[in-house]
This record gives sequence, structure tokens and C-alpha cells, in this order.
Amino acid sequence: MMRRSKVLQKLRAGETASCFKINLKDTQSVEIAAISGFDCIWVDLEHIGQDWSVIASHVWATKAHDTDLMVRVPRGAYSDYIKPLELDAAGIMVPHVMGVEDAKKVIHTVRFHPQGKRPIDGGNADGAYTAMDFNTYLETANRERFVVLQIEDPEPLAELEEIAQLEGFDMLFFGPGDFSQGIGAPGQWDHPLLIETRKRVAAVARKNGKFAGTVGSPANLQELLDMGYHFVSMGADVVGLTNYCRDMVKTFGKTMGDKGKSYLEE
Repeated sequence: MMRRSKVLQKLRAGETASCFKINLKDTQSVEIAAISGFDCIWVDLEHIGQDWSVIASHVWATKAHDTDLMVRVPRGAYSDYIKPLELDAAGIMVPHVMGVEDAKKVIHTVRFHPQGKRPIDGGNADGAYTAMDFNTYLETANRERFVVLQIEDPEPLAELEEIAQLEGFDMLFFGPGDFSQGIGAPGQWDHPLLIETRKRVAAVARKNGKFAGTVGSPANLQELLDMGYHFVSMGADVVGLTNYCRDMVKTFGKTMGDKGKSYLEE
């Protein structure tokens, strides 16, 4: 049988799911995050050039520790959308959904009958390499694999209610970074329209029986939960590694400053 999604189990039970973003290609980073206890690991194909063998390794690492892998797909051909699912990723996130017709096309591509017309193979990891009953495979994939539509532009806001009412996807995910750029206020995280939209995405998702996700930090986690977000991606490997290295270099520099030049500087 297909492994059940941990994220969907928690969200359907009214619980909150944690997520961590991985930019590095090394699967050991994915496994460390999974071992640490995150419910979901987010890897990226929109911005990062990883080949499919790397994604397959990421899937194996997360499944070994009962953790979900979510792949943010590039906006491309239908194969770009379904290959992560066929490798048995627990979910996909589609960036820059621009309106209700765009959302309908995504759902048509990534869901099997009766929700869509996703191309069928069944001979890959998600279908147990043809060992799974054909119709059980279709039904289970629709139920246990989550589809996330990313709202990160001002354009889809006019049709946000219509998007949220569609069947065949599970979550609206607010992306503040690109949204800030889209409204002409890059990096202004306290911009009134950004704050208003973050609240609105959560409210519209909840109203229409969808889950709400976004990025956050320990500083604003409770605020996001109070808004109605129950899937929060907190932190990333590159952030942690960069901050750690900077701290070490800073400490080293202070120490050497106290003691004078090292022999490397002579």
C-alpha cells in the first residue's frame, strides 16, 4: 500500500504540521532534518537545479523516518508536476498560481479521475512498481498525496474565493517574498497589504475547507497559528549553515583580535 501522508494525517486531525526547507543537494541534509522531527521537508525545483535521482534519494531519506517530502515544482510541462509524485513524494507545491483557470489546469494535471486526468503509469515508486491494484492506486494517490497552490502574487486575489472552492487540492500557501515584490514593496514585511493578504489567505482557505500554509519563524509562529495557519515552514538549511559559519568566523576574529595576528597573517 501507498505510505500515508503524515502532513495530511495531522492536518485532518486538526493538528499543526511543521516543515523545513532544504536548498542543498546533499541528501544527508534532508535526513538530518527528518531525524530532527520535522513533519515535512520542502525541497525545491523552481529555483534549484536538482536532477531526478537527487529527488529520489530525498524521498527515500524522508520515508525512512516517516517524514513527508514536498517538492516545489517548476512551472513547466506536465511531467515536471507529476514526476515527484511518481517518485513517491508526499506532496507538491505549485508556485505562482495566477487565477482560477490556472488552478483548474494544475488540478487537471496532478489528480487522477474523477478529479482530473493525471497521466497514469503505475510502474513507479508511488504505485509500488505495478504491485498495487490499479484502481486502489488512483484512489489512494488522490487521497494521500497533497497538492499545494502557492499564492504569492496580487493577481490571483480577485479570484481567491473561486480558487479555494475548487475540488482537487489541499492547501493554499502564502508566499510573502514574491508577494512583497509584486506589490512594489520588496522586503517590507510589515506592509499593510502584505499583512492583510496573509490574514485573508488563511481565512479564505479555512472557510472553504482547505488548509493554510506559509513560511514563518519562532518569532511569529504563534501569530500565524492565531491567523489560522496550520502548516508552517520554519527555517532552511542554508540559513542555519550561513548563520553558524558567520558566528564562528566572528568569534574567531574577536579571539584573534585579542591575541594579535595569527601566523597565517605574517
